[in-house]
Amino acid sequence: MSQRKAWRAAIVHCIADPKDVGVENAYEYFEDGLLIVDGDKISAIGHAKDLLPSLSADTLVEHHPDGVITPGFIDTHIHYPQTDMIGSYGEQLLTWLNTYTFPEEGKFHDKSHARDVADRFLQELLRNGTTTALVFGTVHKVSVEAFFEASEVHNLRMICGKVMMDRNAPDFLTDTPETSYQESKELIDTWHNKGRLHYAITPRFAPTSSDEQLKLAGKLLNEYDDVYMHTHLSENKDECAWVQDLFPASKNYLDVYDQHKLLSERSVFAHGIHLCDSEYHRLHETGSAIAFCPTSNLFIGSGLFKLSKAEEHKINVGMGTDVGGGTSFSMLQTLNEAYKVIQLQNENLSPIKSLYLATLGGAKALRLEDKIGNLAVGTEADFVILDKKATPLLTSRLALSKGIEESLFVFMTLGDDRAIKATYSAGQCVHQR
Repeated sequence: MSQRKAWRAAIVHCIADPKDVGVENAYEYFEDGLLIVDGDKISAIGHAKDLLPSLSADTLVEHHPDGVITPGFIDTHIHYPQTDMIGSYGEQLLTWLNTYTFPEEGKFHDKSHARDVADRFLQELLRNGTTTALVFGTVHKVSVEAFFEASEVHNLRMICGKVMMDRNAPDFLTDTPETSYQESKELIDTWHNKGRLHYAITPRFAPTSSDEQLKLAGKLLNEYDDVYMHTHLSENKDECAWVQDLFPASKNYLDVYDQHKLLSERSVFAHGIHLCDSEYHRLHETGSAIAFCPTSNLFIGSGLFKLSKAEEHKINVGMGTDVGGGTSFSMLQTLNEAYKVIQLQNENLSPIKSLYLATLGGAKALRLEDKIGNLAVGTEADFVILDKKATPLLTSRLALSKGIEESLFVFMTLGDDRAIKATYSAGQCVHQR
């Protein structure tokens, strides 16, 4: 019989998209709540006064009077091989790739190096309350093996893929259409749906793949019912112009992927900043999702993501830190920048919508909302305990908060990894500050 445990604290989670049901109907909040977990699943959530009498005398109850429990954060776009080059100075996308990214990724032919970085990368995610991520490996098959092996240790729900890249990159980082297809297939057969792990077919972006490679990526996506497809889309204006030169027969950037059958309900496109109406429409039509990566978009000077436009077209959107173009592993800091990106467009991003994007919205983008993304009964017990007294400034500011929405906003503007008291994956503590 699995052990029952309970956590008592303030609890908040989203149950719907505020855009669809209004902010007040999009979340549940229990000021003095109880979260009950049996084994790796949530078995009850509610007010402590209602649920405490139902517990047997031997049930362990952890009480966090200064804590706020939320679902584990979900990062829908991040590069684990770029961990050690985060905060690299002074370039926009294409020069940045050649100057910093490619030399760093060249080191991942060495599996021991890949495993070292994977371990440190996962520790950073967990320190920041992120329990699931959609992750780029490198072109090297061993980079993905090392990542999955590291993820298995903590029983994390993670998605990763080997980069497919056969042109417009250094020789030491290119594969061929055939090797990328074969190695991806071997990785899928070994790792996809093993425990809590999933595979993503991962062409880096259209300019670094030939027509033949993109065609084989589409073939792979068609051969497996539930694998993911993960790539970049319309991040930078120079990149968009380059794509048009390389693929003159395409109507637009998204059409390159569409022609190669890479749009699907499990396709996630990072950035999607410079899109036309027909691209938004096609993303919606195919059930494809966008990863909104504000710290990266600002840091590399790419542009401002149009969240309201994506909402208008009913496209699933999740948050991405996009480390190492992104400047923080913290989803709280990422939401801080997301708020500013939306402000610069004379709109507002509510704290409940922010929480949605970092949790249930990310789960929906990944088609995992039946398993993760909120704290509903029967879902996997991936959750975070935020600490209202993590820093002196948080302590004093939160003391003046008039409700959970304001408290969340304060966490999202002033919080970082210090605000994460503990992170749980499948009911087990995987980080404690």
